Amino acid sequence: MAIDKNLAPWQILSVAVRSEIDAAAFYTRLQGKVKNILLIQKLKFLALEEEHHRKIIEKLLGQRYPGQPQEAPESSLMPPIGVSLPADPTVPALFEAALKAEETAEAYYNEAAGRSEDEAGRRILAYLGRVERSHQAMIKAELDLIAKFPDYYCVEDFHIAQDLFHVGP
Repeated sequence: MAIDKNLAPWQILSVAVRSEIDAAAFYTRLQGKVKNILLIQKLKFLALEEEHHRKIIEKLLGQRYPGQPQEAPESSLMPPIGVSLPADPTVPALFEAALKAEETAEAYYNEAAGRSEDEAGRRILAYLGRVERSHQAMIKAELDLIAKFPDYYCVEDFHIAQDLFHVGP
């Protein structure tokens, strides 16, 4: 995602704060659409990570730009997760939207790091970009499971060994 060249550094961070708030809310809502206990735990982890990112960015914003507004804007310049989805999307479609959002967030942080005015800011933003990449790996793994086991997300516990059979002595 190309960051508007007219945005001040503190505004770039404010956009990131709003994005992290929206992402945490998305993962929290997604928990209500799945039944698999392990998947719910993974979604809780992702929501917690996004909340942690928000706190990191807010701290950076407060330290670097104390005279600027500290609250997140009401809406983000980054598109919310699933903005283009129908009213009642499928769980796989929600995971696909989450993957795209994580890719967008990684690109945003990488570009913001390149525009950062100081080494500490660059390092924090680069770190956040890398963490967004790890979220992509998690989501891709879940999408792979959903593709191979379509009922994976809608059962409380995975069907352990239900489809296996003994072939040895």
